[in-house]
Amino acid sequence: MNRIGIYYCAKFGPPEEGLGLLSSLGFDAVFTDFDGSISKIGHFAALAEAHGLLYESLHAPFDRINDLWSDASDGDEMERRLADTIDAAARFGIPFVILHLSSGENAPPVCDAGRRRIDRLVARAVSEGVTLAFENQRKLANLAFVLELYRDCGNVGLCWDVGHEKCFAGGREFVPLFPGKMVYTHIHDNDCIPQGDLHLIPFDGCIDFRRTARHLRDFAGTLTLELSPEASGRYDRMSAEAFAVRARDAALRLRNTVEAERAGQDPGEIR
Repeated sequence: MNRIGIYYCAKFGPPEEGLGLLSSLGFDAVFTDFDGSISKIGHFAALAEAHGLLYESLHAPFDRINDLWSDASDGDEMERRLADTIDAAARFGIPFVILHLSSGENAPPVCDAGRRRIDRLVARAVSEGVTLAFENQRKLANLAFVLELYRDCGNVGLCWDVGHEKCFAGGREFVPLFPGKMVYTHIHDNDCIPQGDLHLIPFDGCIDFRRTARHLRDFAGTLTLELSPEASGRYDRMSAEAFAVRARDAALRLRNTVEAERAGQDPGEIR
């Protein structure tokens, strides 16, 4: 049975309080962004362990990710930030680092400079025992390039972002494109409108999660919610506890649907 996990967003408040809430509700794992602060990650890791939660991934910075494909010094700085994320994950036993490979509709094409940087990042991850999970965004080429280039590397895989697929990909489905490459998930809902990346709790939008469950039948990892309550404003009046309970219930509902798919059973109408 899959674990259930969640992004630790600001809605949950200080981790001294929020991690206890998530643990008490039955979440198994959490993940955070990496802002460059090693001390903050160390503090969070200690608290997560104390509450019996797996600190499963760090999301690498992506605010200037297109620089990765530049020959200029900006590209070197972006590589350094990603390398620092890998180092932080290794230091605190966090198994996954999540990376974007592009941003926006006019992302630069793949190039030799970008390949050299990714070569170094993959080598670093291999040496430090970290898995790099590359996330689907708007552009297919960058992702396909990396997953093909490192197809035989056990430290490289796909982070399947369910919500991004339904608002950025124009109907394209990534799991069939990259069979066997999914190592991590970002699960959230939206209204299936182009560019409408709302990061809603599953079943609060328009995504067909029964189809999502079919794609997850062979996935043994964590079903990880990546929720951003401030993106839509729909949860502004909910308390942290009410939001967490709603998220937990949605994660369990999805997990039950995945289990039904595995067993060849009809999970019934779940939308």
